[in-house]
Amino acid sequence: MPLLHRTIKLVLATCMAIALADFLQLSYATSAGIIAILSVLDTRRASLKTAWARLWSTVLALAIAALAFSLFGFHLFTLGLYLCLYVPLAYKANLTAGIAPCTVLVTHLFLEQSTSLTLLGNELAIFLIGAGIALLANLYMPSQDKKIQYYHEQVEQELKAILLRFQDFLLTGDGRNEAQLVIQLDQTLQEALDIVYLDRHNQVFYQTNYQVHYFEMRLAQNKILRAMANNINTFSLESREAVILASLFERTASQLSRHNPGHELLEDIELFHQTFRERPLPQTREEFEARATLFQLLHDMEAFIQLKVDFYEQYTEENDA
Repeated sequence: MPLLHRTIKLVLATCMAIALADFLQLSYATSAGIIAILSVLDTRRASLKTAWARLWSTVLALAIAALAFSLFGFHLFTLGLYLCLYVPLAYKANLTAGIAPCTVLVTHLFLEQSTSLTLLGNELAIFLIGAGIALLANLYMPSQDKKIQYYHEQVEQELKAILLRFQDFLLTGDGRNEAQLVIQLDQTLQEALDIVYLDRHNQVFYQTNYQVHYFEMRLAQNKILRAMANNINTFSLESREAVILASLFERTASQLSRHNPGHELLEDIELFHQTFRERPLPQTREEFEARATLFQLLHDMEAFIQLKVDFYEQYTEENDA
């Protein structure tokens, strides 16, 4: 969440929670603002999950405190006893997010020297107002659609650049490279995944893994490209097979799109395999090593394209179901 948005939300949620608690003439109205601050988180799902956990944590804390104060009186020892009971139970029940704010509410009982239903209701109301206002504030989350679309286009451009660079290496017989484009694509994909993970956690009721799986698929493809870059580094011979494989790189780059299922490219791969098998056998050690490198590159390209085919088929089946 951008700093400006977070600041505005915190200010509005805090002031509105205190104002509402004060309007209802609740004691310790400012505590509603503190709870609101603690409840404004980065995503809708995190806010909802934390608010739900803190609600049960509040009920548990008030119940333990009321019992402890009723039995042993309002002493510092009793407050310590409450903590000895409440904290382990909160950890076991995975309610640790509520330990601090709920204990603040319990100190109100200690200060008032009372466990009356009216005071317990006051504390529960303070929590509900603070958490509720925070949830309302988090209903607005800036859309990530434009950023995600940008990363789709950027990733495809960088993939095309890598494939065309590989084509150039094969045509010139000089594969010396430092995989800088592959490294840059890794960084772009990590940025994209950060955005789509954030966007997914802002979808409470409607969720899809499409964007996450898409960029993870591209990340897996880039791992293959990294291995190919290492293999091309060992290539130093112009040959007819290299020209044939270079045309596959160019064709793949020209057809690269998230909307292209990739089936035709897989068919092309099979034709390339057949063409390679029909080519004359290498006559020298250098030609043999070059042919072996080209075969490995062809297999890597097949794996590269198969990842996209599998991804496309997975989401086609889900949409048809």
